[in-house]
Amino acid sequence: MKSLLKLALVLALWRLVATAQDKPPNPTVTVLHPADYHHYIVQFAADELKATGQQSSEEWPWIEANIPFFDSSDKQFEEMYYFRWYSFEKHVEHTADHGYLITEWLHRPDLPNNGVLPDAAQFHLGEARWLRDPQIAEDYARFWISPDARPREYSFALATSVHEVTLATGDAKLGTTMLDGLVANYKAWEATQYDPSVGLFWSIDTRDAMEKSISGDGYRPTLNSYLVGDACAIADLARETNEPETAKEYAAKADALERLIETRLWNAKDQFYEVVSPSADSGIRKQKRFKDPGTDLQFAGVRELIGYIPWEYYRPAEDHAVAWKHLFDAHGFAGKYGPTTAERRSPRFRFASDDQCTWNGPAWPYATTQTLLALAELLNGPAQRGVPNDSSSSLGWKPYIGSKQYYQLFSNYVLSQHLKLPSGRVIDWIDEDLDADTDEWIAKDILLAKHKQVGRGNYYNHSGFADPLITGLIGLRPRADNRVVIHPLLPAGVWSYFALDGLPYHGHLLAIVYDESGKHYQRGRGLTIFVDGKKIASRATLGPLETNLPTRIEIVTNQKVLYQGTT
Repeated sequence: MKSLLKLALVLALWRLVATAQDKPPNPTVTVLHPADYHHYIVQFAADELKATGQQSSEEWPWIEANIPFFDSSDKQFEEMYYFRWYSFEKHVEHTADHGYLITEWLHRPDLPNNGVLPDAAQFHLGEARWLRDPQIAEDYARFWISPDARPREYSFALATSVHEVTLATGDAKLGTTMLDGLVANYKAWEATQYDPSVGLFWSIDTRDAMEKSISGDGYRPTLNSYLVGDACAIADLARETNEPETAKEYAAKADALERLIETRLWNAKDQFYEVVSPSADSGIRKQKRFKDPGTDLQFAGVRELIGYIPWEYYRPAEDHAVAWKHLFDAHGFAGKYGPTTAERRSPRFRFASDDQCTWNGPAWPYATTQTLLALAELLNGPAQRGVPNDSSSSLGWKPYIGSKQYYQLFSNYVLSQHLKLPSGRVIDWIDEDLDADTDEWIAKDILLAKHKQVGRGNYYNHSGFADPLITGLIGLRPRADNRVVIHPLLPAGVWSYFALDGLPYHGHLLAIVYDESGKHYQRGRGLTIFVDGKKIASRATLGPLETNLPTRIEIVTNQKVLYQGTT
């Protein structure tokens, strides 16, 4: 009997392999048709020619092969999604020495490594982790621990970014093979920026990529929060490699730094995380490290958008969420075209400067991305998992911050990314900083008036879009285990349908589909998760949904993959 069962099993496997040889590859999408979105790329290319005089390269083959496709009843969101991938593709460059790199400015062969910079690298890796070609994110991540890289030229949460790539792929190997380099990078930050007398890291606002800020240099919520995240990421990766001492050491570093941010950078009077530094009349140059342990430190006394960054990297004290009431306050950060980088009530808001890059009030897509990511962590944090996204008033501070405010922030972000041509036509556009009230691109206009570096900010790759949309608005919460967790921050009743299709996750291709009536996609009413074309979970309304990923099957013969699928 056992022999007959074994023979039957062998024959069944042979039939599966034989069938797979004749079977076309699994489709990359479940409900959408990529060709339906080609017209966007055609329009973007025509707009680029009108705006810059430059003929675009053919982006569609790369886009079709790599991106997850997105469809929505809100066509402004839909169009902007494809525009941001159109813009992103321009910055993906393949090099002989490092494989794929992702640039901030458009192609600069005159600069080392084509001008790659670390300040927005976290956004680059966040976006790239959702591409179907994993080599792009992996090559770029490894570059940052190579001898050619300068990962501390600007503040950059390197270990956090690498760990987040592994949470999307479900494979920790990238992070574990980079662990020694990530530890070395952290130690280098300690050697140059750590002040043991205070217990915090010091940074210059310019090196945070936030020059001409009101607060200036000091112990800032930026680098300190980034390094909480990096220490946590290193601890997690060390556990994966069975290095308990390293894991214990970096978990302790994260805990200690988090406590000091909570106690030293939280201004109880302003109820906000603020920069701490010597007083202006102390005689200490703020550009230098503050070595005197007796220096009298003080809060900058201004609320800046960077005060929301801690939420992106750890879970601050629950009562500190009162800080979020300023996000849409008319005297706080409210702006039609995105939040201002400093509160409007400050007497130094938008202080006079002829510099094109100022962080004293303009809206920056960079800062808006950080705020979207931080707010998603607040609303999707441990206390909120499993809570429907329409119950945002369950805690005392939540009447003024919840999914409705998150959606408003994202909507304003979409609205801001446009440019009016001399002809009067308004096109999709991304640049440097902008006026939060008029939507005018500030750096672009100043450089044009100076006849200096004209066009420098064209298609500026200094922010994110797909990553916050995927992990926040649609709500896929990347994690290391075999669970797929969806917690949409899209408020109920705002969109009648959406689909995110062909999304690579843990070796599978996901489709996350919402259809209020069930008639648009004809795949059922409500929210549904498909994995590799198969429906695995659904609910009748928009809200949290989670399930286990199916086991992945791969049959290989003669080094060739004959079949990929799921049980």
